[in-house]
This record gives sequence, C-alpha cells and structure tokens, in this order.
Amino acid sequence: MSRAGETVWEVFARREYAEPLHHVGTVTEDDEDLALVSARAIYDEQPWIEMILVPRASIREAIRA
Repeated sequence: MSRAGETVWEVFARREYAEPLHHVGTVTEDDEDLALVSARAIYDEQPWIEMILVPRASIREAIRA
C-alpha cells in the first residue's frame, strides 16, 4: 500500500537486447530519482543491460480480461 505522495513504479528489465522486457517487480517511492535508486538496489540480482520504470498510473489496458 502506498502512502500519500508516493507512486508505485512497475520495473521492467532485460538481460539481452534480443529478449523482450520482463516485469521484474515494483518499487514505491516519492519521486522518479528515488524509484531508480531503489529499483537498481532491489533488482540487481541479474546482469541487466536495460531496466525501465513506468508509473503504475500510466499503464493502460489494451484488452480487459
């Protein structure tokens, strides 16, 4: 559960350019800079070549189940 002012960020990463981005988890932080630091610290178990963060509120459903 996030507190007021915090944003939930979805974290996606890949190990090789030929593979798709994978959802690896979430972080909850006040701003983007803190979210980047947290994501790198929490999800550093793999040798990622790319990691992106997306605010959960920005994700839109293309098909509703």
